[in-house]
Amino acid sequence: MFITPAYAQAGAAGGTDMLMSLLPFVLIFVIMYFLILRPQQKKVKAHQELVKGIRRGDTVVTSGGLIGKVARVIDDSEIELQVSEGVKIRQLRGMISDVRAKGEPAKEDSAD
Repeated sequence: MFITPAYAQAGAAGGTDMLMSLLPFVLIFVIMYFLILRPQQKKVKAHQELVKGIRRGDTVVTSGGLIGKVARVIDDSEIELQVSEGVKIRQLRGMISDVRAKGEPAKEDSAD
């Protein structure tokens, strides 16, 4: 049993054939990265910067739809919102969806 030259040549081209069959999958992944993943990462980063920059006096909208004014910043993960006169609630920073109006920076106490 001898191998014919045509059969031997077809086996050598199998490496490039596999590369050509994987090329559409690679192109789909690249397109999905630039159209879906990258803009989503930018949006998440912008939201993190928005949440990190919340300070006292800002008017914010929570993910549940409440609109309130930041009464005080408790720590890195919680803030206290004033939703009505005399009504204050604690809210997680991550659940803030929008900052409507920037407040004044808190006055620093000067101990001279």
